[in-house]
Amino acid sequence: MSGGLLVAGTTSDAGKSVVTAGICRWLTRKGVSVAPFKAQNMSLNSFVTHEGAEIGRAQAMQAQAARVEPSALMNPVLLKPGSDRSSQVVLMGKPVGEMSARGYHGGRQAALLETVVGCLDELRSTYDAVICEGAGSPAEINLRRTDIVNMGIARAARFPVLVVGDIDRGGVFASFFGTTALLSAEDQELVAGYLVNKFRGDVSLLEPGLDMLRGLTGRRTYGVLPFQHGLGIDEEDGLRVSLRGAVRESVVAPPVGDDVLRVAVCAVPLMSNFTDVDALAAEPGVVVRFVDRAEELVDADLVVVPGTRGTVRALEWLRERGLAAALARRAAEGRPVLGICGGFQVLGEYIEDEVESRAGSVDGLGLLPVRVRFAREKTLARPVGEALGERVEGYEIHHGVAQVLGGEAFLDGCRVGEVWGTHWHGSLESDAFRRRFLTEVARAAGRRFVPAPDTSFGVLREEQLDLLGDLIEEHADTDALLGLIEKGVPTGLPFIPPGAPAAPAPTPAPSATPERTKEAL
Repeated sequence: MSGGLLVAGTTSDAGKSVVTAGICRWLTRKGVSVAPFKAQNMSLNSFVTHEGAEIGRAQAMQAQAARVEPSALMNPVLLKPGSDRSSQVVLMGKPVGEMSARGYHGGRQAALLETVVGCLDELRSTYDAVICEGAGSPAEINLRRTDIVNMGIARAARFPVLVVGDIDRGGVFASFFGTTALLSAEDQELVAGYLVNKFRGDVSLLEPGLDMLRGLTGRRTYGVLPFQHGLGIDEEDGLRVSLRGAVRESVVAPPVGDDVLRVAVCAVPLMSNFTDVDALAAEPGVVVRFVDRAEELVDADLVVVPGTRGTVRALEWLRERGLAAALARRAAEGRPVLGICGGFQVLGEYIEDEVESRAGSVDGLGLLPVRVRFAREKTLARPVGEALGERVEGYEIHHGVAQVLGGEAFLDGCRVGEVWGTHWHGSLESDAFRRRFLTEVARAAGRRFVPAPDTSFGVLREEQLDLLGDLIEEHADTDALLGLIEKGVPTGLPFIPPGAPAAPAPTPAPSATPERTKEAL
């Protein structure tokens, strides 16, 4: 087979990322070589490929679902917000500068479209199928002229478009109809149909609405995916923690020892790669929660200061909220603190920043003997090393260059007492190291916590990706989806003008059977 599909959504967070991953895993299990693709991603959660390119973590996760190595081809444009109005532009895995939203949409789109179409063409020549993910909504009509990620790329590739809607939010039928009706006739020609996501209840009760939607739009619904708890899969910027379930203040799996271990993550501004704590939350008996008040650190056994795209801004925020003083008290009392990337930088003595914030010299929290200078060139690396006697793998994404002046060496950072700091993201995904680290934390916190000896983060991630594949295989019309991917856009799809009159109500449906439900979907 040879073809592709664009998974669009009625809104942000409709489920495009997980649906794309689910389709990739389903196709892979069928023996189809498949690659994910997102022309333009806006996210603070990113990943470093083996060739040293920075891409969105969602695309790296989708590549894992497809069982292929992630590459810059899969996410040629990445926008990393630095404020409400500007972002760092990462092109083909390398930063090319800061740009305002108006500047970005003001004239670079033609060249960017050529780049992203070239990447897509290269993937199409290598794989049997390419499953593209859109961004936001394809009906953002104010941005259609410069769109390179939704209908722009679909039209360039002549890919059919599957629109995903989150029924858990409500208004999914209006969203499907309105999304289609707001598109031009040329774009509507590519909208093949719809996929309902996060449904709770009896699908037969939904069928009259699906029939009416088809009458209104001339387009079918390709499946109804049930609401699924515990999908701790990397998305763009959703605050979702744990592979075992959405964990903030509840333990999903019981502890192995007598105590649980409580981890508080400081929810700093422009927080990036907070997926680092997923591996902690995957451990039985570890409770992970995000906090923004000093009193929430009191009962924490470990405090994590995560990465951030605004290190100086995060430092100011910690001081304003009293968290800086609370961290200093913890360090003095010998209670564990872990700083990762930007969180490591704020724990140092001072920061010299003429790149990110242009604030010049700023005093850090002084908890680690480290001085940080921001370089214009970004460090992108996939280091391998050793800590606590165990092999560790990670990845680095930072402008700050740390000069370590003392303490005990720790993953290219340092440790003083129970304060730890490193630029390495992803280190806690190394199972043996994570267990040793949590043992150290439990000892320092006085907890009778024992890490589970057999928890494998990689195995848990594979289980979650298989679950996504199962959702597609069991709840979507896979024959029809395969036809879309292989044969392209169905012919004869009608144009729906805005304000189109309502179709007559359908006749009452007969009692549903499993066969009828599958056929209706």
